[in-house]
Amino acid sequence: MTAATFAQLAPFIQEYIYEQNWTELRPVQLAACQVIFETDSHLLIAAGTAAGKTEAAFLPVITQLHNHPCQTIGALYIGPIKALINDQFSRLNDLLKTANIPVYHWHGDVAQNSKKQVLKNPQGILQITPESLESLLINKHDELIRIFGELRFVIIDEIHAFMGTERGYQILCQLQRLAAKTKNQPRRIGLSATLGDYCQAEEWLRAGTEKSVITPQIDAGKRQIKLGIEHFFTDETQDNDEIQDYEKYVFQLCQKGKCLIFANNKSQTESIITSLRAIAKQKGEPDIYHVHHGSIAPSLRQAAETAMQTPNIPAVTAATLTLEVGVDIGHLEKVIQLESPASVASFLQRLGRAGRRGEAAEMRFIFAESETLLDASFPEQIPWQLLQCIAIIQLYLEERWIEPIKSIFYPYSLLYHQIMSILAAEGELSPGMLAHKILSLSAFKSISQEDLKILLRYLIDIQHIQRTETGKLIIGLAGERIVNRFQFYAVFQENREFTVKYNSTEIGSIAMPLAVGNQFGLAGKSWEVVGLDFSKRNISVKPIAGKASIFWRGASGSIHPRIIQRIREILIEDVNYSYLQKNANKRVELARKLAVGAGLDKNKIIRLGKNKYCIFPWMGTVGYRTLERLLNNFCRESLEIQSIGGVNPYYLILRLPDNKAEYLHGEITSLCEQRMTVEDLLSDAEAPEMQKYDAYIPQDLLRKAFAHDYLDLGQVREF
Repeated sequence: MTAATFAQLAPFIQEYIYEQNWTELRPVQLAACQVIFETDSHLLIAAGTAAGKTEAAFLPVITQLHNHPCQTIGALYIGPIKALINDQFSRLNDLLKTANIPVYHWHGDVAQNSKKQVLKNPQGILQITPESLESLLINKHDELIRIFGELRFVIIDEIHAFMGTERGYQILCQLQRLAAKTKNQPRRIGLSATLGDYCQAEEWLRAGTEKSVITPQIDAGKRQIKLGIEHFFTDETQDNDEIQDYEKYVFQLCQKGKCLIFANNKSQTESIITSLRAIAKQKGEPDIYHVHHGSIAPSLRQAAETAMQTPNIPAVTAATLTLEVGVDIGHLEKVIQLESPASVASFLQRLGRAGRRGEAAEMRFIFAESETLLDASFPEQIPWQLLQCIAIIQLYLEERWIEPIKSIFYPYSLLYHQIMSILAAEGELSPGMLAHKILSLSAFKSISQEDLKILLRYLIDIQHIQRTETGKLIIGLAGERIVNRFQFYAVFQENREFTVKYNSTEIGSIAMPLAVGNQFGLAGKSWEVVGLDFSKRNISVKPIAGKASIFWRGASGSIHPRIIQRIREILIEDVNYSYLQKNANKRVELARKLAVGAGLDKNKIIRLGKNKYCIFPWMGTVGYRTLERLLNNFCRESLEIQSIGGVNPYYLILRLPDNKAEYLHGEITSLCEQRMTVEDLLSDAEAPEMQKYDAYIPQDLLRKAFAHDYLDLGQVREF
């Protein structure tokens, strides 16, 4: 431990370090202290999971608050999910137990009494979600100076989860609005373990400010990892209650320790935990199984977190991305991933849950598919998820590559949201003043004055805003119905689900109401509906034996073209991967044999049968979407295409006459050589609504946003 840095820390922090038996400050903590103590710059802390980033941010910040006390909130911590905020709240309370620096947390699950304490005595550290911060900006507009007037630091955790999203741009708007109101520009500190482009992250972090960003170069050191991939075929003749081989395998992996199972959707978490519970019951073993996702009741999510954090007691939790980010879940033997993660960044986040106590990080990947797929058409016989997982692993191991984050060029949905939020907070504004406040926000740097005028006129027409007799703008009658709901604070689309209760205990929620007598799975158990209250949106249930099903709709995210291109290389190269286990290795060998046999090593267009062809674009989700539109809008008539289908982003299946197929590649090439723009791929009547408030955006603006943010002709031209 560097004595000079240690001596700069607050006395109670020094005492805490002694109590925790730390022998030294980690490199990232030393570097962060140097930046905070010796400069006035923003700070980006980019270091691996379990490198000590949280302490790196808070130790010098708390020291500064101790040395120079604030009469308002001195540090604002913004986290992406409630579980992470709860975890950090607990850790900070432990650190600050002997200090005169209060710490508060504020989100939808926090009791009103705790929130009243913040407003009564706004000092110390406030940990909050973007949605709750939006609520404060609107409802406590006149008290913002009293609450945040001396704010000195803003810590944004897991910034990769915010960058490139409307929620991330919302945070930037909030910070600029807060700074403008308080006439005070706090320093920003960003934390992340999975950034591919530091320059991009620095630009995002400093947006709307004049300060520079310092990103210390930290030697991460070598980290040991253990990876394993196994594959199973499922027996479709089995009853739903019967246990599949892959579920038995997962059970064996999870025995006698702590294990976190990641799935890509809620249904998978429910299914695997129900099966693991059934196996444990058969074997007479205890129920150590939990489910953690957004539709689980807060009390049950907290129970899962507590079970994972309690030392020396076995626990298994299946989760979606709710436990992907930096919640400290203690000593974890291994992480299991069902199917492939969607990105290299997600893989690293999930891998980082294990090995947090200096041990090797162990991660197992399990793939299960129906054996009937081997009798399907050629593209369906390829195990795309398995290959995608290998591609993701290899891109990181070989190149340390992580996806760059794509910015949103035209965030019109957020533009609507911030117009309404500012008007709700201010009461009324002149059109010029509103335009000034909006266009000065860095999130809207691509929005022209003309576009803003078009939107404001449209919002007046649909009565979301209205002019007063003095010519000022206020929230209109239709707008009040939007703004006055608590759901308004979020810029992401939320599902208004039905609360599921067993007696008086909340189990969680489901999206669709089910009739009395129907059965479904939730929280890893099976339930039967015994009552339904539409007015209160409550479903009463009783527990039942067996395995019932419930399905949530979910998006798969956008897959980067580098991952898809690496899949192609895997299919045509003759390389063995040491982490592939017996069945997985056989499945890859079979896929390679099928690919070479079909000519996939030489061709991008394969004939599947009479008048049926398959295109393998080898481009990402956005490029695939663009190619599909190109074919649909410009080639249907000339090539007499009868239908276009497929699986984005892996392959497109076209039905067209055999005598037209030979012109397919040339037609695409010819179109790409023309002076075509992405706007040409949308019809005049088309206005895709992709974001929460797109329903209130004029069609011309929606078309422009979709063309620039959801399509990419550059990828298609590479085809």
